[in-house]
Amino acid sequence: MEMTIKGINEGNLNAWFATHIEGAEPPLQFSLITGGHSNLTFKVEDTQGSTFVLRRPPTGAVIATAHDMEREHRIVSALASTDVPVPSALGLCEDVSVNEAPFYVMNFVEGYVLNDSEVTAKKFDLIQRKRIGEEVVDTLAALHGVAPEAVGLEKLGRTENYIPRQLKRWKTQWEKTKTRELPTMDIVYEGLQSGVPEQKVSGIVHGDYRLGNMLTRADGHIAAVLDWELCTLGDPLADLGYIMNNWTSEEESDMVVGSAASLPTAAGGFLSREEFISRYEEATGFDTREIDYYRAFQYWRLAAIVEGVLSRYKKGVMGGKADTAAFEAQVNGMAESARLMLDKP
Repeated sequence: MEMTIKGINEGNLNAWFATHIEGAEPPLQFSLITGGHSNLTFKVEDTQGSTFVLRRPPTGAVIATAHDMEREHRIVSALASTDVPVPSALGLCEDVSVNEAPFYVMNFVEGYVLNDSEVTAKKFDLIQRKRIGEEVVDTLAALHGVAPEAVGLEKLGRTENYIPRQLKRWKTQWEKTKTRELPTMDIVYEGLQSGVPEQKVSGIVHGDYRLGNMLTRADGHIAAVLDWELCTLGDPLADLGYIMNNWTSEEESDMVVGSAASLPTAAGGFLSREEFISRYEEATGFDTREIDYYRAFQYWRLAAIVEGVLSRYKKGVMGGKADTAAFEAQVNGMAESARLMLDKP
C-alpha cells in the first residue's frame, strides 16, 4: 500500500497493530508529532479513542547506530521498573517489510513539552516552575543512581573513557555530515582533546536531557522523560553539563544557544544553575567542579548533532522542510559557545 504519510504504511501498520498491540482497534489515524529532528515520532489513534506513539528512524539513508529501535525500546523497557518516569513500551517490530524500517510502540503520555519560555510562562506559575526545576534535578539524579546491571542494561555500552569515546564518535559524525567547513569546530575539538577530566563515576547517560524532551503534567510534575536514542553508559556529568547549557535565567543573555528568551527556563521562577548543581551534588554525591568542561563539550557535541540534522533535511529524508539557514546559524552559535566556555578562566 502506498504511503500517504511519509514514513507510515497505513495498511501494514493497521494489520500489525491488530495482531501485536493489545487493545488496539484499527483502522488507525497517524499524525507526525512535531519537535523531533532525528527519529520520527507519530501519534496513533484507533477507533475506540485509544492513543499510542510510534517511533521510527528518518526515511532514507541514516547513520544506523543513532537510530537503533531495538536499543531504544530496550532502554525504555528497562527503566520502567525505576524511579525514572518513562512511557510504557508496548511492542517492537524489526521486520522492515512492515513499514520500511524498524519501529516500536509506546503508550501515549499526556503532558506539555516545554520548548520555550512563552509556553512555560503561560502554562505554569512561579511556584509550579520551581517544582518543575526540582523534579528535573531529582529525576536526573534518579537516572544516574540506577545501576545498569540492576535493570539489564550493563551491555548497553562501555562505561570507561566516556569523553574520549564521545569525542571520537562526534568528530567522525561531523566529518561525515558537515555541509561546510567550520574552523571553530576543529579548534574546540583540539581543546577538548587536550583537557579531558578524569572520569570518577559511571552510569546511564541520557544524552539529550532537557525540558524539551520531557512531558510535564499540568500540576508541574514530570510525567515522562522522552527521546532515549542517544542514551548510553558513561560519565553522568555529561548530562549535567548538557542541561546547564539549556538552563538559562531570565536575565542571562550571553553564552547561550540562540536567544535566551527562547529557552523555557527564561520564563523565570526556576532554580538557578548554582541551585540546580547544589541539589544534584547533594542527591548524588558527585564532584561537579569540572562542569565548565562538560558544558563546552556538550555545546560542541550538539553542534555536530544539529549539523547531522541539517544534512538530513538538505537530503530530504526528514519527512518535512526546515529553515536550513537557521540550522546553520544554530551550529555556528553552539561552536562559538563551546569555544567561549572552554576559554573560561
